[in-house]
Amino acid sequence: MTPQTPGVRFKDRTEVLDFLLEVAAATQETLDLDRILSNVATIVTRVIPSQLFAILLYSDRRKGLRIRYSVGHRREIVENLIIPLGEGLTGIAAQTRETVLSGDVRKDPNYLPALDAVRSELAAPMIARGKLVGVIDLQSTSLHAYSEYDKMLVHLLASRVGSSIDNARLYRRVDVQHRTMRTLARVSQEFSSILDLDELLRKLAAIIRSLIDYDAFAILLLDEPRQVLRHSFSIRYDEEVTPDHIPLSQGITGAAARLRQPMRIEDTAADPRYIATHPNIRSEVAVPLLLRDRVIGVLDIESSRLNNFTLEHVRTLTLLGPTIASALENARLYDEITQREQRMENDLQAARKLQSILLPSDPPDVEGLQIAVGLKPAREISGDLFDFFDYDNGQMAIVFGDSSGKGAAAALYAALVGGLLRSLARRKRGPADLLRALNTNLAERKAEAQYATLLAMLWDARTMRLTMANAGGTPPIICRGDELLNPETSGVPVGLLEDRRYDETVVQLQSGDLIVLTSDGILDAFNEAGVEYGRDRLGLAIKRHCGEAPQAVVDSIFADVQLHVAEAPQFDDQTILILRVE
Repeated sequence: MTPQTPGVRFKDRTEVLDFLLEVAAATQETLDLDRILSNVATIVTRVIPSQLFAILLYSDRRKGLRIRYSVGHRREIVENLIIPLGEGLTGIAAQTRETVLSGDVRKDPNYLPALDAVRSELAAPMIARGKLVGVIDLQSTSLHAYSEYDKMLVHLLASRVGSSIDNARLYRRVDVQHRTMRTLARVSQEFSSILDLDELLRKLAAIIRSLIDYDAFAILLLDEPRQVLRHSFSIRYDEEVTPDHIPLSQGITGAAARLRQPMRIEDTAADPRYIATHPNIRSEVAVPLLLRDRVIGVLDIESSRLNNFTLEHVRTLTLLGPTIASALENARLYDEITQREQRMENDLQAARKLQSILLPSDPPDVEGLQIAVGLKPAREISGDLFDFFDYDNGQMAIVFGDSSGKGAAAALYAALVGGLLRSLARRKRGPADLLRALNTNLAERKAEAQYATLLAMLWDARTMRLTMANAGGTPPIICRGDELLNPETSGVPVGLLEDRRYDETVVQLQSGDLIVLTSDGILDAFNEAGVEYGRDRLGLAIKRHCGEAPQAVVDSIFADVQLHVAEAPQFDDQTILILRVE
């Protein structure tokens, strides 16, 4: 066995004082705990050689000593060893607050074997503010390696460095609290802007990990009707898992939700409520997530280490709880709204497809007329309507109008009106009789605040006459050469009042005449200054393009309306019907 190299012996009191001054300088130059421990180790091992060296710090939470800095000790011992007060030479030194020296550990019943070759041990307690800080421990493979002089020297060292280590630990604790508060402030800002639930949960797991070391993390949301906590997000050892849901009456998480208070379990093996989801878990914290005094879920963290979580950890999670609960609720509501909007979009797409079937996709071939139609809904589906009903002897009924309101309600009412028109128009009624019959049918199916404005027309190719009856619709504009004609026709919208009669107006058309019908969405199109497109500007656009083909006129009017409104939004459906007399 290699004999222990003797330690440094100081010649006089002056050298001892110089050495202690060096110790003070090395331990007081910084508040970094790791650096202080390294400096202490360098100084001690320089004056008192050893094969095994350790600085153990006392944990009041664990009620024992843990190795915080070591030389020569096995890794598994450093990571897992906790020495209770009174056990082993280090535990006795800590409990009695006296330096302990054993020249032959094989004969000492209090020795805790760290290495078979160890023969001597020297342990000195570190005290600050009257409280135990930890123990400096030296072990040698030589018998009687340490003398009373070494014992005195280590005792002096321990008494000097205890305060520096205690200050560094306090500084670290304050620094952790400061970082925690900064994180809490940052979390409140970040979480308010995250509406995707999956992104929020992953972000939350990462932020908690930066504050508290855990092996398992879970967010469970309360399913109140079924009285279970559903795992929304769970990771274990950095891998996502999908554990079973937990009944509200069971487990640590169930207790946190029922009692509406945090649960800190130091030893899960000793708690009958613990549900063993993994064999290595030893400690757990579950914090209820409260929103406006209502439990919406539980945040749960677990560790493979016994008593891993502190009261400070619980306070941190409790402070985070309301922010997390609010963010989760916002994300849930956003997800719910998104799903609802998707369902509505699917319904609207189906309605749009159905409306494209109900409205004529292409104008029919009509004797003596060229026809073009343009439609720009303000929303996904339109409340405007138009239809053509072909009679014998060159006659064609044309209906053009608009149902009140916008969106789905207007489109459904338009569909009702269109269906009734198809049934009534087959009887070859004149325009006035058709509108009166339609109004009677709608009165029998009275819908609150719903009505339709319609212009019903009968075209006779043999006489080139256009007979019109108006139920609140926009009268047509007729372009004849350089002249614009505005036939007078008016009436009450259908579905608004019972027992209405309608008058007819007959217009004698000529070859080349252009008849323009537009819905209110064209005339009432406002620009950003609040100026409407209006009938005068429409008339100018018609005159400019009067000689063009019907579809070209439709496109030109839409372009002119867009030029007028610029970036202003479209608030009403826009429909144009063009008739050209051949």
